[in-house]
Amino acid sequence: MTESDSPNDPMTTVHRDTDGLTIRPATRDDLPSVVAMLADDGLGKSRERPDTPLPEVYTLAFERMARQGDNIVLVAELDGGVVGCLQISLIHGISRLGATRAQVEGVRVATAARGRRVGERLMREAMVRARARGASLMQLTTDHRRIDAHRFYERLGFVGSHLGMKKELG
Repeated sequence: MTESDSPNDPMTTVHRDTDGLTIRPATRDDLPSVVAMLADDGLGKSRERPDTPLPEVYTLAFERMARQGDNIVLVAELDGGVVGCLQISLIHGISRLGATRAQVEGVRVATAARGRRVGERLMREAMVRARARGASLMQLTTDHRRIDAHRFYERLGFVGSHLGMKKELG
């Protein structure tokens, strides 16, 4: 059973489960928790800087995303703390008959909250929000070394259909 507030924009809805899990858009105040989760694994620890105070680059990136409107970080909150996050970016395109795609990035669940279906509920809520904003496809990339993540996404119905490639530009 769930309860949702109902503002005009489905991307900004606050979703509350009866067990106390709340999924909502992140605020600037959530950035230290989000960055800490991004850094809390073997791959992320070399890419992120969860320093205190948090480097300004994170706040600037958050503000750029907010100005875009179709780019949002969702957080999962439980017992007053942020325990999960992900980013959804809507990509409007010409291919697939002008389809809108939802790109998901940075899916993380705090170590202490794992096993409570937080990641699954975040992803399912992201799907609902993306569909409500007109997305017909959700896509993501996952590092080839994240075998557990591959299984997680497959359980949610994702299919390994493409080979992703990246190139550092800076």
